[in-house]
Amino acid sequence: MNKPFSFKQFTMQQDRCAMKIGTDGVLLGAWTTVNPNSYSILDIGAGTGVISLMLAQRSSAENIEAIELDGDAFEQCTENFENSPWGDRLFCFHAGFDEFVDEYTEEEPEESELYHVIVSNPPFHIEEVASGDNARDTARQNTSLPFNELVEGVSKLLTKDGSFNTIIPFKEETNFLTLAEKFGLFPKRITRVKGNPSNEIKRSLLEFTFSKAKISINELVIEKERHQYTNAYKKLTKDFYLKM
Repeated sequence: MNKPFSFKQFTMQQDRCAMKIGTDGVLLGAWTTVNPNSYSILDIGAGTGVISLMLAQRSSAENIEAIELDGDAFEQCTENFENSPWGDRLFCFHAGFDEFVDEYTEEEPEESELYHVIVSNPPFHIEEVASGDNARDTARQNTSLPFNELVEGVSKLLTKDGSFNTIIPFKEETNFLTLAEKFGLFPKRITRVKGNPSNEIKRSLLEFTFSKAKISINELVIEKERHQYTNAYKKLTKDFYLKM
């Protein structure tokens, strides 16, 4: 039986989730911009619910909603929400993103019904993957939530002054920026992530808004050497990891 994963302010079960809690999700949950006006948050492809829970800890948002297609992950996400200190502010829908968007926008929503912050740690293994675990393979493959479907849906659900935050492979960054611009979304912040100083850049953390602005670009290195975390990474995650 898998042990629960404990953070400083909440504990999560993940034994029924194909994709376990990992660095990408924690990075996104810690890096995403939230402010006092972030009333409504949407987490697309929630998995365990870790990003939603991190944003609940970091914000005063009264409405934090998540979408999860996989049945087992949905049930576990819901339980993790209910067992957290912020259960009254969190809700998970069992749905695919496409059907959620279609239903939400069947009648054009008012601005007040849209989301101030949207986050997604999307599946991005575009190449075929076969681990022998069908649920894990589906969760990892881009085909279960294509980037164009993700970005188009976000453009319909985000408030005019809201932000969309995501993490993708660095090799996909240029194409993703081009795709986002087609839907009127422009980069505001980009943080490129590498495991240690000698590694290649592996991930891009991206924040988009509907307004064109000067882009803030920086780099984050996770470890100086094995298990020796950089000050920047510790500063970003110190409110969450028990030993940080």
